[in-house]
Amino acid sequence: MQRFPDLTRRLSPTRLSVPFRQSLPHWRADVTASLVVFLVAVPLCVGIAVASGVPAELGLVTGIVGGLLTGLLPGSSLQVSGPAAGLTVLVYEAVKEYGLGSLGVLVLAAGVLQLTMGMLRLGRWFRAISVAVVQGMLAGIGLLLIAGQLYKLTDAEAPGSGLSNLGGLPSLVIDTIGSDAALTAFAVGAGTIAVLMLWPRWRRAARVLPAPLVAVALATLAVFVLDLPVARVEVRGLLGVVQPPGGADFARLTEAGAIAGALGTLLAFALIASAESLFSAAAVDRLHEGPRTDYDKELIAQGAGNTVCGVLGALPMTAVIVRSAANVHAGARTKASRVLHGVWLLAFAAAFPAALGVVPVASLAGVLVFAGWKLIPHKELVPLWRDHRGEAVVLVTTAVAILATNMFEGVLLGLLMAIAKSAWETSHVHLEIVGLEEPEGCGAADVPAGADPGSPARAVARRPVRVRAVGHATFLRLPKLLDQLEALPRNREIELDLSGLRHLDHACAAALGNWAEQRRRAGKEAGAPQPARKGG
Repeated sequence: MQRFPDLTRRLSPTRLSVPFRQSLPHWRADVTASLVVFLVAVPLCVGIAVASGVPAELGLVTGIVGGLLTGLLPGSSLQVSGPAAGLTVLVYEAVKEYGLGSLGVLVLAAGVLQLTMGMLRLGRWFRAISVAVVQGMLAGIGLLLIAGQLYKLTDAEAPGSGLSNLGGLPSLVIDTIGSDAALTAFAVGAGTIAVLMLWPRWRRAARVLPAPLVAVALATLAVFVLDLPVARVEVRGLLGVVQPPGGADFARLTEAGAIAGALGTLLAFALIASAESLFSAAAVDRLHEGPRTDYDKELIAQGAGNTVCGVLGALPMTAVIVRSAANVHAGARTKASRVLHGVWLLAFAAAFPAALGVVPVASLAGVLVFAGWKLIPHKELVPLWRDHRGEAVVLVTTAVAILATNMFEGVLLGLLMAIAKSAWETSHVHLEIVGLEEPEGCGAADVPAGADPGSPARAVARRPVRVRAVGHATFLRLPKLLDQLEALPRNREIELDLSGLRHLDHACAAALGNWAEQRRRAGKEAGAPQPARKGG
């Protein structure tokens, strides 16, 4: 009995409270991590906003909300929220279709839907989404991102849709070769990509300064010093870009021709942002040993953040694995690091907005081209094809469908394929056949004419072939099942046993009944034994 108080005292510093001398190192670690995440977030927030076709400051607004609001709410303790490359293409299409003002309405509605799903405790169900579908979604987004940002890499305008962007690449190459200004912008963007690839290899420096910040800073310095003729980010000021949606923006989305498309965009915002956030949370949980994520609370936190972003007319947010991993690797201990990163973003946006005006657009395009490449699971595809071919097909089909149609339809097709694949793989049924092998001369045709009904020859001839079906009999396996039954000898009695089936759907039951009836009719006409059926 004396051991229990000692055990309580021994556990209390870590489970119940944190003494001041332990909390001070935690605060130091969180402040350091917050600065690292801030330096990673600035170029990504600005680049994603520019790529989405909205003012650069709106990306910072979303990052600020992700830090100051979502960062304070319960859910995941160490993952960081903000604008995500995964929604760039969808946001760009929404702004192009409905206007910048209506973007806030869509983000607001998506946030409310996320809040509702979280309160209904649906967050955990996002873990049931096929990983192949998620990887295919990210791969499709990555391909769309690369195809669109290659134009920005040369200060050119992209044609629009994914297929149009891909189809226009040969013309882009020809136009770039023939233009000195385009070649200059391409050199700036390509240099940014080179720094992004090489900087992490210098590990000591990469721990202090993140690669995206170094790449953009060097490109900006080169453009400024050499006075290169490339496009730069347009600056409007933080207060100038915050435009809450009004009644006209709501009305634009409810027009007869726009409501169906707006609903599809809204669902895509909510589902993709939720899935990306919760999969990011699962990945971040594997990087640290702290408290695990509460998926329902995290979904509520993401919904609250997107609701506020919608009210401010900003970009939608998700939890972002790049910033979250940087937060963990920088030594963050508590959620204070992600909240402080939001403070630094707010201070930067308020005090140094003009600093964005010297950043070259081609450099930000280089950051997003590299980010798009990282979204494609190129290293996992070959092993996946070797070990789980069906999953690889779902992944590739989802990515291609997103390229050919749009985000929502592509993901929907991927989910349907994943469900069909799972149904096919779980629909295993096989036939156990006993008594098919008989000695020579034991068939019905070999029985002597006029043989006594009780004779041994007649008894052997009447011995039935026992066929026992085992497994799950669904319409997916019906063709193979019927082929096996049709291959049974016509001159033998068949005893079909369905008691071994764990599931028998209506299509299989009807087909087996028809087979037995046809066999019975054929047996009557030929005077052959008729099949017997039991079970099921």
